[in-house]
Amino acid sequence: MILAGKRFLLGNDSCREMILAGKRFSQGDDTSAGTDAETEIKEHFYADKLGKIEMKIVYKGGEGEIVEKKSRFIATVRPVNSEEEALELIAAMKKKYWDARHNCFAYVIGDRGELQRCSDDGEPQGTAGRPMLEVLLGEEVHNVAVVVTRYFGGVLLGTGGLVRAYSKSVQEGLKNSTIVEKREGVRLAIQTNYTGIGKIQYLLGQRGLPVLDSEYTDIVIIRTVVPKEAAGALREAVTEATAGGAQFPEEEPISYALHDGGVILF
Repeated sequence: MILAGKRFLLGNDSCREMILAGKRFSQGDDTSAGTDAETEIKEHFYADKLGKIEMKIVYKGGEGEIVEKKSRFIATVRPVNSEEEALELIAAMKKKYWDARHNCFAYVIGDRGELQRCSDDGEPQGTAGRPMLEVLLGEEVHNVAVVVTRYFGGVLLGTGGLVRAYSKSVQEGLKNSTIVEKREGVRLAIQTNYTGIGKIQYLLGQRGLPVLDSEYTDIVIIRTVVPKEAAGALREAVTEATAGGAQFPEEEPISYALHDGGVILF
């Protein structure tokens, strides 16, 4: 499940706090979130070397509602990784809104959007499911399902009105969801002695890279995540700073995303 991803605030390991989705690390007392925080992350997280974008995904679903000529349209957006999960969502919404006139749906699954399905659920053909799917495709969001529930208000909307209403409903649902750009990265373990730990922490902090965890025994191992394109430069910098004393016992490809003042690992 996507929601099992771990989220880390950028910084060093001077402050640790467990959160529901994983571990959270802060560089200081300022944990402000939002657009400004994400902009700051992008400036520090190796600037233009953020990692190649794999795809846009829904990290956390949301709901949106509009009213058109007394008809209520309720959009429910959720992340899904399989058609089975999408069908489970559709069944759950039909059960929840059992008294609604229509529960139309659309979903896009796969790294390249290989699986696409939609349904008008009794609305005139092409007025609900397809427009909903077109919104998802236009936003280039993957692994997502949306159900739009309609409570009929007694006034016919016509073909054009239905297309606009269902499209707008999905847009509202996406607006209230958390959408992130999944990028290519590397989870890197750096092994050093106690003499080199301060230099490595400085390099990571300078680049705005998170410390995922640390092991202190007779040696020190620090794990971080770095954009794929910047992994080589980080290894070189660490090697130079420690005069060749650091080693890299683990290097694993990983996906990550930047959001709300932190880094999400998948």
